[in-house]
Amino acid sequence: MVPVATRRRREVLGAVARHLLPRRPGHPLRVGIDGVCGSGKTTFAAELAAQVEALGRPAIVVDSDGFHHVRSRRRRRLDDPARGYYEDAYDFDALRDRVLVPLGPGGTRRFAVRVHDLESDAVITDANTTAPVDAVMLFAATFLQRAGLRDLWDEVIHLHVDLEVAQARGVERDAAALGGAVAATRAYEERYLAACRLYVAEQDPAPRASIVVDNTVLEAPRLLRPSDDI
Repeated sequence: MVPVATRRRREVLGAVARHLLPRRPGHPLRVGIDGVCGSGKTTFAAELAAQVEALGRPAIVVDSDGFHHVRSRRRRRLDDPARGYYEDAYDFDALRDRVLVPLGPGGTRRFAVRVHDLESDAVITDANTTAPVDAVMLFAATFLQRAGLRDLWDEVIHLHVDLEVAQARGVERDAAALGGAVAATRAYEERYLAACRLYVAEQDPAPRASIVVDNTVLEAPRLLRPSDDI
């Protein structure tokens, strides 16, 4: 679902962009956009990148679809689909070693754009580029505040969305790919949102995030932290 570009949405995105812009750590600013499946992370990243660039900083959106594990790894726990998705969907070791570390303090700034092709299931080793030192790098995915990753983000934006709203959005978006609305609903209940519940229970991501946005109503998001003073 593409959000309507209301004045309120532009104000919230602008406020987040203005919060990020003064951050100049001497290397590209590594920003994770966190939230449950269906919370609107990918769209938020694209909109925020446009706001950052409009304010004069280069923005890089790294697509999380390029950081999945190969299919055999993703599907090795079919007996426990929630834990399987939580543990095996994303190649977070590659995200750490090939993106976050090289973009961090003392890094080369040369990073991987992707390490995997989701459609062909091919491993990618040569999709690399170099980030400007003042770039804002945005990476949107679930589970970004797990141990081993959480200390490598310079900022984390957590998108809060009521779970029933997130599921409805996800089912609408993915029904065709997952075999229809009934199958998609089952997949969200047993795998995707079930994994998100594990993540929330184990990591409590919202309080850890530096920025929290309530994205339940796409046309009227609310900036909960650092403040809603916009």
